[in-house]
Amino acid sequence: MSLYAQRGVSAQKEEVHAAIQRLDQGIYPHAFCKIYPDHLCGDPDYVNIMHADGAGTKSILAYLYWKETGDVSVWAGIAQDAVAMNLDDLLCVGVTNNILFSSTIDRNKLRIPGEVLKSIIEGTQAFFDTLQSFGVHIHFLGGETADVGDLVRTIAVNGTMTARWPKAKLVTNEKIQAGDVIIGFASDGQTVYENAYNSGLGSNGLTSARHDSLSKHYAAAFPESFESALSPEVVYLGKNKMTDLIRVGDADISMGKLLLSPTRTYAPLINQLLAHQFQDIHGMVHCSGGGQTKCLKYMPQPFHLVKDNLFPAPPIFDLIQANAGADAKEMYQVFNMGHRLEVFAPAAAAPEMMDRAAALGIGAQIVGRVEAPVSTHPSLTLSGQFGQIIYGGTQA
Repeated sequence: MSLYAQRGVSAQKEEVHAAIQRLDQGIYPHAFCKIYPDHLCGDPDYVNIMHADGAGTKSILAYLYWKETGDVSVWAGIAQDAVAMNLDDLLCVGVTNNILFSSTIDRNKLRIPGEVLKSIIEGTQAFFDTLQSFGVHIHFLGGETADVGDLVRTIAVNGTMTARWPKAKLVTNEKIQAGDVIIGFASDGQTVYENAYNSGLGSNGLTSARHDSLSKHYAAAFPESFESALSPEVVYLGKNKMTDLIRVGDADISMGKLLLSPTRTYAPLINQLLAHQFQDIHGMVHCSGGGQTKCLKYMPQPFHLVKDNLFPAPPIFDLIQANAGADAKEMYQVFNMGHRLEVFAPAAAAPEMMDRAAALGIGAQIVGRVEAPVSTHPSLTLSGQFGQIIYGGTQA
């Protein structure tokens, strides 16, 4: 059993999918988000979409960093995480504007004071203000803040997004076809709308990232930061403290800042791609939970996907892997490993898409392609310095 599973989490969320398998999959079952008819207004040319997500266990990292450094501003990044994890899923079905957002914050009041809530709420609005300058309008409708110390050791930061969207502007993944290329957009670096280097970690796999990279010091100093029923053999196994400086390029960045880089949103880019190249976009996938295997869930046919030109793994993933001793197969199905957004399109459309990304400071390249089915289930082959890894297909 992997360390990830021993810690009570699952990259593939098998039990969740089993629990919801009989639910209505919406009117476009291969779309990245569930899409329903326009029940709000009854217009056959529109659809309704609602999405819920959050920062996950990344808030525990913010808690540790804040307790050690006193820097309350780190919580604004958690606000961005909760928003981006919703927004970038909606982007993958074509929704980029006039979105409603409601936050849900569950806290243990004995450990999380009002200044933390203030930083999260103000950070949410500041992120929306930045996005508005790029033509992406999200309306902050408030939400629920609950003091539930009997349920939550520290804090959980989540949210819900809702949109009413024209059918003619949807991306449903039904156009994905053999011969398409897969354009990957980098998760690390610094875009024109970010104010610091982004490690690319995002908000998935943070349970592994935290326990595999941080030292036993945190188990003793902050027992509220992990499940007490876990075996000590899977708790805080790494070598680092949050304040350790890590060399990244020409800069020294603290381990805490690398782990807490706010989840990058691709909204400014996707807003442009949809405006100028909508017909070329056959599908989109947000490589969140499930990492590089996420794409397998959204294929309209059992295609064989080949990714043989992946980005080099950003330094944060090398650090996590070195601490954990995890193999490449587990790393690539837990973490994004370098790109968190994929666009499926004809090869001829790729250069313009990559140019638009470059103008925003986002690395982009063709990472792979779509091939004809080789099995009754979608399959994926990853190739790189790690060798070759196969997921799905008859081995599923």
